[in-house]
Amino acid sequence: MTDFTYAVGADGVAIITWDVPNKSMNVMSLEGFALLDSMIDKALADEAVKGVVITSGKKDFAGGMDLNVIAQMREGGAEAIFNGVMQMHAVLRKIERAGMDPKTLKGGKPIAAALPGTALGIGLELPLSTHRIFAAPNEKAKIGLPEIMVGIFPGAGGTTRLVRKMGAMVAAPFLLEGKLSNPKAAKAAGIIDEVADDPVAAAKEWVLNAKDADLVKPWDAKGYKMPGGAPYHPAGFMTFVGASAMVHGKTMGVYPAAKALLSAVYEGALVPFDQALKIEARWFTNVLLNPSSSAMIRSLFINKEALEKGANRPAVGDETVKKVGILGAGMMGAGIAYVSAMAGIEVVLIDAAQEAADRGKSYSTALLDKAISRKKSTEEKKAEVLARITATTDYAALAGCDLIVEAVFEDPKVKAEVTAKTEAVIPADAIFATNTSTLPISMLARASARPEQFIGIHFFSPVDKMLLVEIIKGEQTGDRAVAKALDFVRQIRKTPIVVNDARFFYANRCIIPYINEGIRMLAEGVNPTLIENAAKLVGMPLGPLQLVDETSIDLGVKIAKATKAAMGDAYPDGAVDEVLFWMADQGRMGKKADAGFYSYANGKRGGLWEGLAAQYPEAETQPELHEVQHRLLMAQVLEAVRAFEDGVLTDIREGDVGAILGWGFAPWSGGPFSWLDIIGAARATEICDALTEKHGARFTTPALLRDIATKGDSFYARFGGGQAAKAA
Repeated sequence: MTDFTYAVGADGVAIITWDVPNKSMNVMSLEGFALLDSMIDKALADEAVKGVVITSGKKDFAGGMDLNVIAQMREGGAEAIFNGVMQMHAVLRKIERAGMDPKTLKGGKPIAAALPGTALGIGLELPLSTHRIFAAPNEKAKIGLPEIMVGIFPGAGGTTRLVRKMGAMVAAPFLLEGKLSNPKAAKAAGIIDEVADDPVAAAKEWVLNAKDADLVKPWDAKGYKMPGGAPYHPAGFMTFVGASAMVHGKTMGVYPAAKALLSAVYEGALVPFDQALKIEARWFTNVLLNPSSSAMIRSLFINKEALEKGANRPAVGDETVKKVGILGAGMMGAGIAYVSAMAGIEVVLIDAAQEAADRGKSYSTALLDKAISRKKSTEEKKAEVLARITATTDYAALAGCDLIVEAVFEDPKVKAEVTAKTEAVIPADAIFATNTSTLPISMLARASARPEQFIGIHFFSPVDKMLLVEIIKGEQTGDRAVAKALDFVRQIRKTPIVVNDARFFYANRCIIPYINEGIRMLAEGVNPTLIENAAKLVGMPLGPLQLVDETSIDLGVKIAKATKAAMGDAYPDGAVDEVLFWMADQGRMGKKADAGFYSYANGKRGGLWEGLAAQYPEAETQPELHEVQHRLLMAQVLEAVRAFEDGVLTDIREGDVGAILGWGFAPWSGGPFSWLDIIGAARATEICDALTEKHGARFTTPALLRDIATKGDSFYARFGGGQAAKAA
């Protein structure tokens, strides 16, 4: 069996069908490219063939390039990458020129693409090289070039073709943001040409009637001018100046792919098309050799996909959730109800008062109404989703639920009461999950008559937007409970990580020190603007002071008090509490109160609050930028390493994916463990030793990190296959 098949109909149209064996989605390999090339040669050489339609034998067209190919190319070094990419350009350029006379631009054979569904990455770059693109009216289909999201950029001509087709300004969202569109929107944007109920039939009809002029791409025609202007044109100059500022503003200079893409576009716009393809290939080679690219691909694609497919799932039978009971209709419970109903799961949403339960269901109504207003949903879909949610106060309605997700107040007594009340009515084999961000699962499980069926599921807020779900195993949690939780997370299209029970689990264990370090620096007299911008310049989405405003200062106070009560004399954050408690005393509870470390007006954030300077005057000598960044990064990274050492985290892949999706840890780095591998364990220990000497024991180098440094090893070389630290 082969990736492409070739057949010529009685009408003289050759149909090249992409259908990779044993794959649900087509992906391109080097062998596939070579086979496609040979079939194009065959069609162009056969006088009986009037034209070609390239389509798919699957419900979608293609999901992109096989990442194993990219890995193989990277292993061969710069020359192998560049030559491999130029070979792809040659095949796609052959399709584009289609045998036409290079001088007269006549005599070519029309080649069209027919897309039955999703077309991503090379799955769109290939159609862009054809003369006309037809797509089925599949609203679920996604068409676009999302490479930037995993640390690379479209390197098989997609960058050059899209810019020359649309202009730099119009192409920017599709290239720099990885924007995806359904077929109708893609046609409106000018990415594809036609939406047809039967794209293959429509493509064949076009092929049989195409004229020589229909085959000539604008950039091959005499007198071509780039839409919006080239860089040396007054309008184009302003476009590129604006694009440069926009890219730097969004990436803070830490995402190499965005800078490389912009360079390829700018330099490519100054030269003829074929030279522009060579420039694109050079910049793609540059990015692929950057360790940031490797780390992002590994964490945001390979590892993320592996976790979503159950890489760490216990070997038990199918635990697909059919009916879920949600206890507590507050913001978290309402969000969990929404994503569950959207996934086709029957939901029972319970609260103490009917009004509260109804209000929880109305959260789904509001989200669906918003989707309808944006033409992303319909009234029929809304009715279907809402019909799955039963809002009630009656615990008897939980009968038949195979999973319970408890999302009541963070109070052990309240949680214990609803646990007992629920277990009295649910089936004996039902799994009980508690949604908590701080309370130990093993402690909460004491209220359960079935501790082996009791597990923690930590959702992040807002549930409908946040991709990560942290699954926490208590001391007695059994494999079936873990499997049920993982299957549920898969159903609601989130990414799971599984951790063992410990204070703050994994995500909060790492993010709280980040916030605390920012607050501690403020108390020391470090300029708060330096603190916030240092964080953003190293790739954090929010500075620590803004983050505590977003999550609320009173929550920080509550966590601090609970942690201090549990740790007693070992509690290390008294200096942080002094600031937090003072802010709370001033009534500055964060964004929700329109007053926090920042000033706000009707929820809109302004600058840092002027009152900070009076209470915490700026020190005469300010630290270097890199020292502030090292403190903020190491505060998180060292906790990640300690969590792995302690056995709370059992897989560094989960540690990296969880860090990026859970709290936005510098995505360019691939996550905390990837970042340590990028800078090297030896350099990391140097940084830690210097910070420990100057700022205290919280920066002490973990034994595991020092061992890796001593042996010249790396985290992924030692643990990249999912090995646990305690077993190594």
